Amino acid sequence: MPSGRVLLRLSKALGFEGDRTAIVKFEFNPKDGIDNPALSLAEDTDGEAAGEPRFYLLSKGSAETFGFCLHEELGGRGHVVRQVELGGLAQRRGLQDGDRLLQVNGRFVDHLDHQRVVQRIKASGNQVLLAVLDGDSYEAAKALGRDLAQLLPADVRPRLCHVRRDKNGFGFSVSGPEGTKGLFQLSVRHGGPADRAGVPTGSWLLELNGASVRSCSRAQLARKLKQSGSKMTLLVASGAVEEFYRLRGLQVPAAAADASWLPYKARELHMVKGPGGYGFLLKEDDYGAGAIGQFLWEVDAGLAAERAGMREGDRVLAVNGESIEGLDHQQTVLRIRAHEDWVTLLVIDPASDEFYRSLGLSPLLFLEDGDPASGSCTPSLPSPHGSPGLCHVDVGPKGPGSWLVAAANSITITQSPRKEEQRWLHEAF
Repeated sequence: MPSGRVLLRLSKALGFEGDRTAIVKFEFNPKDGIDNPALSLAEDTDGEAAGEPRFYLLSKGSAETFGFCLHEELGGRGHVVRQVELGGLAQRRGLQDGDRLLQVNGRFVDHLDHQRVVQRIKASGNQVLLAVLDGDSYEAAKALGRDLAQLLPADVRPRLCHVRRDKNGFGFSVSGPEGTKGLFQLSVRHGGPADRAGVPTGSWLLELNGASVRSCSRAQLARKLKQSGSKMTLLVASGAVEEFYRLRGLQVPAAAADASWLPYKARELHMVKGPGGYGFLLKEDDYGAGAIGQFLWEVDAGLAAERAGMREGDRVLAVNGESIEGLDHQQTVLRIRAHEDWVTLLVIDPASDEFYRSLGLSPLLFLEDGDPASGSCTPSLPSPHGSPGLCHVDVGPKGPGSWLVAAANSITITQSPRKEEQRWLHEAF
């Protein structure tokens, strides 16, 4: 089995009729560098006492895995860490069998269903910040009716801000200890571009345009700032947030950032099918670095798609509240057709898509609990009058290697001018 493959398995526990166990497997890859995994002990500890949440930042290579399974166990509670691979990344960081997952990248997840938590981990890519509680403490807290969210710090997220220069500059200045690399504190001019972009005065600069500044001297940072041109993206943290991570020996991850100040956001489109269908085409195409995406085209004037705010070139991120990351064209179409007369799409425009790609981040990372595809329930939409259109499939002359195009009530597979060796995206960490 390929390294990093996610397995979502439904099984029946012995002796319990109808029992279900949902498992997400993060497989151990020996390339992690342990010569003798059997002798490995947890090398990093956070210092939290028993009964308190523990925080782990797991960073892996693109061909590696996190080295644990995440279970949803019928008759049990919470998202349970199981099968921690001996010598694997998770085990070396201190994750233990039976731990309950409370947070992913600073977002509380105990109340979310299993698949939503999986989606959050998948969206995180090669680095994820986890907060867990040991199993005994979790069960004791549940028995007492405690709010588990109250066990976690109120807000220890950094802030991601996009600043556009005006005629007076970016509206901030940088200071730091002389002769010390990587320590840059920002003073922000009230009402200036940085202030309007959400940069708090007195915050510490962690990243510039997706790159860490930890190893930069003041002269190097000054050059990078000048090279940014008319706009730049800053990852910043308050003193309290910086201290929280520093005391635990953790880097502050951009994946855990508060991105509410960013002008680039995904959009949710609610559509009810009319007699003429939804009025758009879904096309599969490359969107950089060999990745394959599902794009919206040929939006018909006056129909449901246009009324919902669909724009040509939008990329689909989720259908009916579920991420389509790793799904192929036909699987995406089936999800769009899951309900005969309505659909909810989460989409992102090309400029916003390019912004997140330039930072190496998924836009799905920054959906809050009330946002689409983040764990909220898909709304019930009214049914239109009339019958939905029939669906048909026309297969192109060269089969599944062809360009894929789907209309709202039909799927057409036609020949693509692209080469035969196009890559298909599969579910994998």
